[in-house]
Amino acid sequence: MKGRDEIIVGATMLLTFALIVAGAIWMSQARVGQAGLLRPARFRTVGSLGVGNPVVLRGVRVGRVQEIRLGTGEWVEAVLQIYPDVALPANPAVIAASASLFGEWQAGIVSFDDPLDDPNARRDLNLAAEEGSDVWPGATLPDIGQLTAQAGRIATDIASFSARIETAFDDEVVRNLQRSIRDFSETADHINDFAGDQTAVLGQVASDVQQTSSAMSEMSQSLARTMTRIDAATASGQLDTLMGSAAQISQDLSSAVDDFRSVLAMIQSKEESIGRIFGGADALFTRMQTGEGTIGMLVSDSTLYIETYQAIAELRGLIADIKENPRRYFKFSVF
Repeated sequence: MKGRDEIIVGATMLLTFALIVAGAIWMSQARVGQAGLLRPARFRTVGSLGVGNPVVLRGVRVGRVQEIRLGTGEWVEAVLQIYPDVALPANPAVIAASASLFGEWQAGIVSFDDPLDDPNARRDLNLAAEEGSDVWPGATLPDIGQLTAQAGRIATDIASFSARIETAFDDEVVRNLQRSIRDFSETADHINDFAGDQTAVLGQVASDVQQTSSAMSEMSQSLARTMTRIDAATASGQLDTLMGSAAQISQDLSSAVDDFRSVLAMIQSKEESIGRIFGGADALFTRMQTGEGTIGMLVSDSTLYIETYQAIAELRGLIADIKENPRRYFKFSVF
C-alpha cells in the first residue's frame, strides 16, 4: 500500500513537471527540434534586448534571440535564430523595441527599403548597412522608460517656462504695458493730425502728376506724328533711296579700304628695297652735310657760287657788248 502511494506521488510529480515544461514551451512559442537559420544583426546598442527574446515578422513570432555579443568597431551583434521555412524580406533589417509596458523586448524583422517614422532609427540602419552586407543592419527604438523620462523633462521645462512667464508679467510690467498703449494711442493721434496737414501737399502733388501725364500724352502724340512721317517717307521710296546711297557709300569705302590694304601689302613687299633707298639717301645727305665727295664740296664750298656768279656777270657783259659791237665778233660777207 505504501509503495503504491509512492508510485502515485512520483507519477503525479512527473506529470506536473511535464505540464510545466510544455506550458513554458507553449508560452514562449518555441519550436522544439527545429534549429533554423542563424543570422547576426549589427546594432549600436541593443537596449534591454536579451537572449531568448522573440524575433517577430509582421507581429508573428518567427524565431528567438540566441546570442548577444560585442562586435568590432563599437558595434553590438545579436545572433537571431530564425525558424525554417520563414519567408524573409528581400533586404531584411532588424528593429529592437519594447514589446509591452512590462519591460519585455523583441527583435522585429522589417524591410530595409520600407520607410521609417523615426529618423534616428533610419540613421542607425544606414550606418550599420555601410559596414557590410554580411550582417543585417539593426536599430533600437527607445523604450517606455526613456520616453517617460523624456516626457518628464519636457514637463519640467514647460513648468519652468510658465514660472518665468508668470514672474515676468508682474504688476510693474502690466503698468508699463498700459503706458505703452497710451503712448501708442497718442502717436496715432499725431499721425492723424500730420496726415490732415499734408492733404493740401498731396493735392498739389496730384496736380503735378496730372500735368506730367498731360505732357507725356503730348509727347506720345508727337512721337506718333514722327512715326507717321517716317512711314510716309518709307512709302514714297525716300527711305529706300537713302538706304541704297548708304549701301553704295559703304561699298565704296570697302573698296577704298581694300585698295589701301593692297598698297600697304605692296609697300611691305618692297620694304627691303625702300629701306636700302632710304639708307642710301641718308648716307648721301650725311656726306653732303659733312662736305665729303663732289656734291658735298659743291654744297659746302661757296667758291663755286662766287665763280658761277662772276661767270654769269661776265656772260651778261659779253652779250651786251655783242649787241653794241656785233662787227667786232661777227663778219658778214655776201660775196
